[in-house]
Amino acid sequence: MSLNRQQMEKRKVILLTGASSGIGFDTALMLAGQGHKVYAAARRVEKMEPLRDKGVAILRMDVTDEASMQEGIKTILEAEGRIDVLINNAGYGYFGAIENVAMEEARKQMEVNVFGLARLCQLVLPIMRMQGSGRIINTSSVAGKAVLYYGGWYHVSKFSVEAFSDALRMEMQPFGIDVVMIEPGGIRTEWGHIAADHLAVSSKGTPYETTALREAENLHKGYGSRFLSDPSVVAKAISKAVNSRRPRARYRIGAFAHAIVFFHWLLPARWWDALLRKMGKIDVPL
Repeated sequence: MSLNRQQMEKRKVILLTGASSGIGFDTALMLAGQGHKVYAAARRVEKMEPLRDKGVAILRMDVTDEASMQEGIKTILEAEGRIDVLINNAGYGYFGAIENVAMEEARKQMEVNVFGLARLCQLVLPIMRMQGSGRIINTSSVAGKAVLYYGGWYHVSKFSVEAFSDALRMEMQPFGIDVVMIEPGGIRTEWGHIAADHLAVSSKGTPYETTALREAENLHKGYGSRFLSDPSVVAKAISKAVNSRRPRARYRIGAFAHAIVFFHWLLPARWWDALLRKMGKIDVPL
């Protein structure tokens, strides 16, 4: 794809993690179509092969592996000489009652959703400071604002992303580096079905099994619903964050995103808990 002079001036070198499916895949396509040089990173390289035909460069990267991340950054710098945008989109969710989720799984969520994200920020920040500009876009969630049943450890990770991003935004402002959060609501991806399967497995044979299986069924139904938003809605928000001269600190988008945050803020804690119990039909003593 040939670019005119104006497009070349606006062209950004972008590292995007979690690009093998859903939001990440759609975002890579959209940004490449706008003329940006996108380096799409994920563990499952084979799932990203269709992106090559659209001019997207493919990187094998595991955000829990230091050598993998450093090698990816090195590859981009050798080819492009700069990194203008880091989009931390890789994420992992394992649902289950706090008591039931093995600490190994809890740590895995934190490693992927928080520490991997944080380490990539550490690796690109010196580069962006030397350039005198840069942008970091972290995919958070309304799960970082309100807690739903049986998502405890996942919510812990997303609340952490919110705090981390707020702190980083304040620290980077003097250096001309923007930090943006994307806060999706209900998005129609495979993520919800995977979380539901994890919930069923983690709850089997425990005092939580009856209600957890009911909630897992709700998740499966919900993430197959036409009322959820398409991943392209999030891709468009990320595109705005990439291309805007002065991006917002937060882009809250997708089905029920604003409603969840508003009612969580409005309702007393006991009312919120009761609402979730009623919605999830969690009426069996735990």
